[in-house]
Amino acid sequence: MDRRTLIAGAAAVAAIGAGGVYWSRREAAPATTQINASTTEDLEAIDTSSVIEMVQGTPDAKVTVLEYASFTCPHCASFHAGPYQQLKSDYIDTGKVRFIYRDVYFDRFGLWASMIARCDPNRFFGISSLLYKQQKDWLGGESPAAIADNLRKIGKVAGLTDDQVETCLANEDTAKTLVAWYEKNTAADDVSGTPTLFINGTKHSNMNWADFKKLIDTALED
Repeated sequence: MDRRTLIAGAAAVAAIGAGGVYWSRREAAPATTQINASTTEDLEAIDTSSVIEMVQGTPDAKVTVLEYASFTCPHCASFHAGPYQQLKSDYIDTGKVRFIYRDVYFDRFGLWASMIARCDPNRFFGISSLLYKQQKDWLGGESPAAIADNLRKIGKVAGLTDDQVETCLANEDTAKTLVAWYEKNTAADDVSGTPTLFINGTKHSNMNWADFKKLIDTALED
């Protein structure tokens, strides 16, 4: 999936009602609190230190694997159904690899999904798994509101309360901060598609498990 402009130039979202549905500036929306390029600080000025890095594995593992992925990317869903499962069982859970997951927001739906997944950091990887497994289902809503409701259901199935889900989806500051964080990360690491993988700092595009495994084993031997 190629990188596309997020939220009218990666700067604009608007909260719609108490449910916290986020829209592009270019779309018609009720006149509620808006966040857009003319009313907020520049993305580069936003403090992103509050964003939690989602990590699995031993901190001092010899190999670090960093994945940039989007919850709306079908290739990412395939990666998490296959290579990631092998990576986790054979390398992350055994202490050989430290795994870092970073969000990419190609569209508003990916941002909403991330806000649900990040609602409780302790549940992030569990919710992420559900989002990827059920990607076609929750993205299949006939309207943005239907997709938001599908995401609410996933959050609740994962153990989030109604209040948690609504609070997380309605948090405009979090939305701004995540978009700024995504922009800074992808610019710094020159990420233009997903999934993009880094093995001890070296960038790789999506690949099958056999090739991925060889690269990890080589890094472990170095």
